[in-house]
Amino acid sequence: MTIISLPKPTVTLQSSYTQIYSGDTVTVRCEIHGGERAQWTYEWRGGQKNIHETSSVYTINRVTESDSGGYSCRGTRGSSWTEWSDSTSLRVIIPIMPTVTLQPSWTQIYSGETVTVRCEIQRRERAQWMYEWSPAKLNTPPTSNEYRIITVTESDSGLYSCRGRRDYLLTYWSKVPGLTVSSKPKPELRADRTAVPVGGSVTLTCSVSPSSSYGWRYYWYTDGKSYQPVKNGQISVSEGGLYWCRGGRGEPVYYTELSQSVRIDTTVSIRPVVTLYPNWSEIYRGETITVRCEIHGTDTEWDYEWETNSIRKPPNLNEYRIRSASSSNSGNYRCKGRMKSSQHETTEWSDSVTLTVSDNEPRPVLTVSPSWLSPGASVTLNCEVEHPSAGWSFYWYKAVPDLKTFNYKSSSYELLPDGSGTAQDSYIIHGQTHTAGYVCRAGRGDPEYLTDHSQPKFVWSADVHSAASLTVSPDRVQHFTSDSVSLTCEGNFTEWRVRKFSEDGRLSDCRRMTGSTCDIKASKSDTAVYWCESGSGEFSSAVNITVQNDDVPILVSPVHPVTEGASVSLSCSLKTQKILSNVFFYHNDKLIQNDTRGELKISAVSKSDEGFYKCQYSGRESAQSWMSVKVTVSGADSSSSPVWLMVGLVCGVSLIIILLLLLYRCRQSKYSCFTRLIQSESHSPGSSTNHGVNLNETHVYNFPHPGTNHIYDSVTPVEDNRNGTDEHRDVTYSVIEIKTFGKKREHHKPDGTVVYSEVKIRAAEDSLMYAEVKHPKNVKAKKKAGKSSPAADAAVYSEVTLGSFPGQ
Repeated sequence: MTIISLPKPTVTLQSSYTQIYSGDTVTVRCEIHGGERAQWTYEWRGGQKNIHETSSVYTINRVTESDSGGYSCRGTRGSSWTEWSDSTSLRVIIPIMPTVTLQPSWTQIYSGETVTVRCEIQRRERAQWMYEWSPAKLNTPPTSNEYRIITVTESDSGLYSCRGRRDYLLTYWSKVPGLTVSSKPKPELRADRTAVPVGGSVTLTCSVSPSSSYGWRYYWYTDGKSYQPVKNGQISVSEGGLYWCRGGRGEPVYYTELSQSVRIDTTVSIRPVVTLYPNWSEIYRGETITVRCEIHGTDTEWDYEWETNSIRKPPNLNEYRIRSASSSNSGNYRCKGRMKSSQHETTEWSDSVTLTVSDNEPRPVLTVSPSWLSPGASVTLNCEVEHPSAGWSFYWYKAVPDLKTFNYKSSSYELLPDGSGTAQDSYIIHGQTHTAGYVCRAGRGDPEYLTDHSQPKFVWSADVHSAASLTVSPDRVQHFTSDSVSLTCEGNFTEWRVRKFSEDGRLSDCRRMTGSTCDIKASKSDTAVYWCESGSGEFSSAVNITVQNDDVPILVSPVHPVTEGASVSLSCSLKTQKILSNVFFYHNDKLIQNDTRGELKISAVSKSDEGFYKCQYSGRESAQSWMSVKVTVSGADSSSSPVWLMVGLVCGVSLIIILLLLLYRCRQSKYSCFTRLIQSESHSPGSSTNHGVNLNETHVYNFPHPGTNHIYDSVTPVEDNRNGTDEHRDVTYSVIEIKTFGKKREHHKPDGTVVYSEVKIRAAEDSLMYAEVKHPKNVKAKKKAGKSSPAADAAVYSEVTLGSFPGQ
């Protein structure tokens, strides 16, 4: 056959697919270009079987593996043939899915580990496959189904896929697994406690994050010592020290970084004690407090650790001094000690102590008792702080109003005598006579923390003889609403202010002052205690004012105290009717009179009449008011003083003369007449004769041995055997003394002008009789208007006193 010199045919695949999936339909076309148009016959070759197609188109239905290969064609006409065309490959992709695996099969890979990426094709026949990889950088020699990364880096992270190739057959691409490479990990080490309890252990846990990581074994180290690796990452230790851990996996072993160290202490059986100094249940803002950790019963030197939930943590010292406490220091405090010689040996934790710091500033409360006093009585002040037992000392002041504003402020408080820092929460003022205001404050600690001053409290005196006085018009305690009441201050001062202390405890000034007079249009809020204060701090007597509603009666009673012995009249009144009849009067809630005239008269007031009074009319009752009775001071009647002066003088001189006569006769007759006379007059029971002696001033003295200013004369009487026995009698003496009577009688000791006459009984050497005459110094009396003559200021009286022998 002759080969014709004709154009070379070409073979094309329909749709130009060179990779056809098994089961698809493929058309192979042979084309001869150029030359004459003639009737051609075609011959095909390719694949793994004979092709008997003579047309220019060869159709393969349901492509199989045997249809894969290179296809070519040529044309013939008569006895002439064209050249064979170039071969066109038909690659058939068979339904095989390779599998990409990672070795080790961990989803989380860390930088520095070794990783093998493997492509596996599962097929019955053992065919020799070549492999393609994606990404292309992993391409290996054609026969390699795996790629080994010796030292993986973060750049090796990504998606990996592979397929197999054999002749004109291809597998599917594998599914894409991901490889994530992270930086080298550092494990976390945790301890369930920081110290090994006495006789116990501590559990340590080592872990590598994330929790999905696996394949780890854990290696433990402490103080240069290592442990066997464990799988679960937990160990129990009973010794103190520093502990580390790290993880390892793979072959060769890949190690993580070392963990942070954990210090585990060994606890010794010593429990410290936390103390607060001062140990007060509540501390106030600004106070100084010390929190101290104390370890008893050991000579070991310790470092200290504190644990607290307060905002401010103490330094690691045994003492934490808070110089100005605030609420940020509040919390629970506990401590432990660490041996300086062995830092892993510690004490147990102490019990917690709670420190509470209040931002509230304490203000003491002052009470006075009595609030109304009789002139000269004692007043007790009591100062109370919220925590009275917490180390407070107290300061006591008299409240003096400011001279310009009449207000009370700290600069006008005068410290009372011995009123600085007393330990007692009470203070007694003796002999209080006038209305006065007081305040207190408390302090404690070092340096001392001082509270604010208390609100002023007042003690009121109704004494009308005070340096200043307050008069009320109309002169009664109770008033109706809308009544006009005037309160006038009187005294040797030019500037006055009327003060008011209401039932609700408020202190205020009179709003309508005209000169020294306060005018009130009475209302219920005007029920209060009133007094006057001068610009120089003087207080007047105080009065009670009670304002009643118009539909009830009021008791008409005096504002100021009634003098004992004076007469007083109480009545009951309505706003519309001043004089009432058939009124009931009550004294201290006890009915005392039903008066048809509507009046209660007391002709001579006594102390027993003092108390609360009220009246009742037509079933309506007044408020009750206190009526105070002022007791007069008893004393000698000035008109009788000269008489008693003469009587005392005559009796005293007469007694001396009698004693001297008896002394003479007894010496002559040796008869105990003197003894019997004195006994009959001074010792006999029921004897009323006293020869001018003031019985209220008869005393028993034990005189010392006579001095050089005394003259003695002895008389020795005979024995008195009326009772058949020897009887030693006490010395009897008489004292005649001229004294000056004041408001209070005082006893005066004998001075050097005393003259003694001594009677000595020979049979009873230890008995003496004295007669004493004392001449007082001249007293110059000043005449005053309305008072007695100067003679009334001096009195002569005689004292008869039973005594013993000098020296007994």
